[in-house]
Amino acid sequence: MDIELVGKVEEALRVLDAMKSAGLQPTAVTYAILLNGYCKIGRIADGLSLFREMSLSGVKPTTFMYNIILDGLFRSGRAVSAKEKFRTMSESGIPVGIVTYNIVLHGFCRNNCTDEAIELFKKLRGMNVKIDVITLTTMISAMFKTRRIEEAKDLFATISAIGLVPSVVTYSVMMTNFIKEGLLAEADDMFLAMEKAGCAPDSRLLNHVVRVLLENGAVVKAATYLAKLDAKQLSLEASTVSLILSLFSRKGKLREHVKLLPLI
Repeated sequence: MDIELVGKVEEALRVLDAMKSAGLQPTAVTYAILLNGYCKIGRIADGLSLFREMSLSGVKPTTFMYNIILDGLFRSGRAVSAKEKFRTMSESGIPVGIVTYNIVLHGFCRNNCTDEAIELFKKLRGMNVKIDVITLTTMISAMFKTRRIEEAKDLFATISAIGLVPSVVTYSVMMTNFIKEGLLAEADDMFLAMEKAGCAPDSRLLNHVVRVLLENGAVVKAATYLAKLDAKQLSLEASTVSLILSLFSRKGKLREHVKLLPLI
């Protein structure tokens, strides 16, 4: 936990108490700052309590405040409470835009409610909501998670078809899931398409790809992506080095393959 952030939240609470003691009514901005702070440090129960206090004091919650609470609930694994809060938001007439939908879709996926994410996404496609690349990337990941490989590919094709541009995260999701499915040639093609599109692969993507390749036994292929890291003068992450060393300590054929890696 970020000790400095905790300190700032505590300081903000002291300011809030001072405002109340002076007979001043905290504004929506004040509450939003505190809500965000509580959720950032994992004190979602305190955030919900503050949210209720705010509502009782006559300050109307905004879309931004609901987004903070929804994200906090999903991150803390409270998917049921998040769904209830999302329903309350929708029924209260507060504007629900793509940022909120992205939080909910991602929250469903991270809490193993993938089918609900897919159901909501289908509804969105029939509504007048302008989806973005974050929406599609989230749903591509969901499709792979439920082994709907062709649907994931179709969604990736949709990105450019509606005038959007895949992000590094999008390419990472496509590549790593292709690798997990044993589709190494398609993962390579995706990497080439990424470079051709002018989307430069960063250290995070390449390290992630290397780890997924190693975890799936594709050691020789991992060596080619380690070489790309070296060629681009990007750093190996500690978790990547740790994985390579753990593989190197194993016996048998795998150890012989690991010796081909540039790091060793």
